[in-house]
Amino acid sequence: MEAKINWKRKLSFTGTADSGFEVPLGTKSSVGGDEDGFLPMELIALGLAGCTGMDVISILQKKRQEITSFEVNVHMERAEEHPKVFTAAAIEYFVTGKGVQEKALRRAIELSANRYCPAQAMFSQIIPIAIKYHIFEEKGDEKKEMVVSGTFDSQEEQ
Repeated sequence: MEAKINWKRKLSFTGTADSGFEVPLGTKSSVGGDEDGFLPMELIALGLAGCTGMDVISILQKKRQEITSFEVNVHMERAEEHPKVFTAAAIEYFVTGKGVQEKALRRAIELSANRYCPAQAMFSQIIPIAIKYHIFEEKGDEKKEMVVSGTFDSQEEQ
């Protein structure tokens, strides 16, 4: 995999990788930026969310779960002092559908955490990752009802 950035001005860049898509990178005005793109560390968190999210939704679809809405939120904590590395992460899955089985979701999360998601595998070696999930039943007219919430510990599931 190759990735590169091209400088535009000040602390503004355009990033690209093998896929050919471009993403704007920038930073806060308080450190000399124009606030015109993703912060680089945001992209790392977004990569984690995308990596596990693609795994989980793919597995749920293969398990023939009827999903109408799916969201993955990632919260990353950082050290106060430079280099301000990530110190902990929390991943939260929000699944809405019709008759979504908790067992199927837990298995999809397990496979992502322990087998398929390289971002999660890498981070789990260096920081704690808390995992939560919520299943909602689709009720129509943009209404939904909470069915179940839970936590997942990848170490306990192995």
